[in-house]
Amino acid sequence: MKSCMSFMPRALMQRALTATLFVVSVGASAQSIVVASTTSTEQSGLFTYLLPEFKKASGIDVKVVALGTGQAIDMGRRGDADVLFVHDKVAEEKVVAEGFAVKRMEVMYNDFVLIGPKADPLKTKGSDIVEALKKVATGNGEFISRGDKSGTHAAELRFWKMADLADKTGSGYKSCGCGMGPALNMAASTGAYVLADRGTWLNFKNRADLVVLVEGDKRLFNQYGVMLVNPAKHPHVKVADGQKFVDWITSSAGQSVIAGYKIGGEQLFFPNAAK
Repeated sequence: MKSCMSFMPRALMQRALTATLFVVSVGASAQSIVVASTTSTEQSGLFTYLLPEFKKASGIDVKVVALGTGQAIDMGRRGDADVLFVHDKVAEEKVVAEGFAVKRMEVMYNDFVLIGPKADPLKTKGSDIVEALKKVATGNGEFISRGDKSGTHAAELRFWKMADLADKTGSGYKSCGCGMGPALNMAASTGAYVLADRGTWLNFKNRADLVVLVEGDKRLFNQYGVMLVNPAKHPHVKVADGQKFVDWITSSAGQSVIAGYKIGGEQLFFPNAAK
């Protein structure tokens, strides 16, 4: 069968080919950056809301690679991203000190919450995350750990350490090595407990009988930071465009967009970039 091109007059065919080449040329020259970020910023829906606003303000496309914070930071170390947008302050400060990222800027915060079955068989409900985890461990309760070196996983490990249970988490402890959404799905299907960031929880639809059981503990504070990958280590980093993203997301315009992202009337992230 002949293609429709074979029936086109020569002049029309030439115009069609020229138009095709023009589209390809424009697509190839479009400005874009790679942002290595956490699964929580992606699975909460924040980027779907945020990035179109950045594109309107800058003309720059953003490709997000959503991983656990540890893996995202490793991308920066390798020079596989232009910007890091993550939530493990200790790890962030370390990568800056090592010279793989430029100055860390605080962007926004929310909190972690302990999720579990509504019946709460281990009586964890309250505002003390350490006491709740002690009850999970001593009761050998089902607990799903991210186990992926993410910011959430790092926080969970800190809480186990505070409870003096870093190596005694109970026989029901399972490490999935997965993102926040899959970890929540596993908890929903098995009636397990799981530590989650509030943003992903609010955007999570497959809740079954899971509810928030522990919240309000100041130790559950969850801070996010943004950094440009250091061009002194990786000269191919798109410095100008990457810096535009850092500047915009910490500006009053970017902070306003973050504050405006809500689900069911509830704000998911709270801007706190230094003015």
